[in-house]
Amino acid sequence: MSAGVLALDGVKIVEFGGYAAGPHVGKMLANFGATVVHVESMSRPDGFRMQYPPYKDGKPGINSGGCFTYFNDSKYGVTVDLKNPEGIRLAKRLADWGDIVIENMRPGVIARLGLGYDELRQSNPDLIMLSTCNMGQTGPRADTPGFGSQLSALAGACGLTGEKDGPPMLLYGPYIDFIASTLGATAVLAALERRQRTGKGAYLDVSQYECGLLFLAGPLLQYHRSGKVAERAKNDDPDAAPHGAYACRDEAWIALSCWSDEEFIRLCCATGSENLAKDARLASLEGRKADATRIHEAISTWARDRDAHESAQLLQSAGVHAHAVNTVADLFTDPQLVSRRLWRRRRHPVIGDQAYCFPAFDLAETPGDITAAGPVLGADNERVFRDFLGLSETEFNAVRAKGALD
Repeated sequence: MSAGVLALDGVKIVEFGGYAAGPHVGKMLANFGATVVHVESMSRPDGFRMQYPPYKDGKPGINSGGCFTYFNDSKYGVTVDLKNPEGIRLAKRLADWGDIVIENMRPGVIARLGLGYDELRQSNPDLIMLSTCNMGQTGPRADTPGFGSQLSALAGACGLTGEKDGPPMLLYGPYIDFIASTLGATAVLAALERRQRTGKGAYLDVSQYECGLLFLAGPLLQYHRSGKVAERAKNDDPDAAPHGAYACRDEAWIALSCWSDEEFIRLCCATGSENLAKDARLASLEGRKADATRIHEAISTWARDRDAHESAQLLQSAGVHAHAVNTVADLFTDPQLVSRRLWRRRRHPVIGDQAYCFPAFDLAETPGDITAAGPVLGADNERVFRDFLGLSETEFNAVRAKGALD
């Protein structure tokens, strides 16, 4: 649906894999014009199709899963049976056609299928291939499977989330997958730029576990310098006080933090707590932390009968760091996101109208777009294999008869 030529127009990508970490790389590149072919099979469809809601009318179905389409918009969808010799030959032809191959299977699986980088570059020497998995392709735990919750726990994020005397808290969803996929897309673009200069392909090994460590830079540096292990601290922050979330009316919340003595005074004036601003014991960070309960009670009393969004605007205008805690519903009406066209509705043949999430960046001269809804299973077999790969009608019917497209 884009009105002009997109930045990655002409770049051809083949995806082997499923769920989030691999397909999200291709989704972002497709949004900027790359031709992306997502490979599944009838017997082993992408796990997001049937394992993750929501579904159209609440009924699971191979083409009714909103989670799958959400991470696979703007792509072509084909089915290839990678356990069928004819299917493997067809997959190799796809890889020869492509500039980039993306896979997120467990280490060694793609090579055992005969689709590893060393095999594929024999016939496509300038191929760029990205492999992304939990641990990376090497190391003693390379074969360890898992999903986002396990990765967040392993990478230390869960251990720092929750109350000090309580258990670690699991983060919502495949948090690290999307750190890894964004870095993976960046690595692919760097490899493309290098290939333009040198004509050389590249193999990219992305460890999702290692990508997750980037968000723990502070605690890692602290331990490296002093040997001190960061601990769970509820909503507290070592450099800000108060720092927390406060209940407002209608079950809404506001999050705020004060990063200086002066900001605390502004907060007190904005919330009608001038008595706290005049208390010399609260004039320093240490003093405010020591008397955190009194400050918390004062802010809670001020906030409980107020509208969260109006309160956030009031505090922002006073020079206080504050925002309402958005619900999922709020994200679809937030004026900032609406203005930047983050959500773009496209019609899916089974689900109907669906809001798709555009990447959090754009290009001024060649802006991207959500060019199509996510594909139904095998929707583009004939288009891809006949038009893109050039199979004749006879060849196409022959590979289909041999079960290569099952």
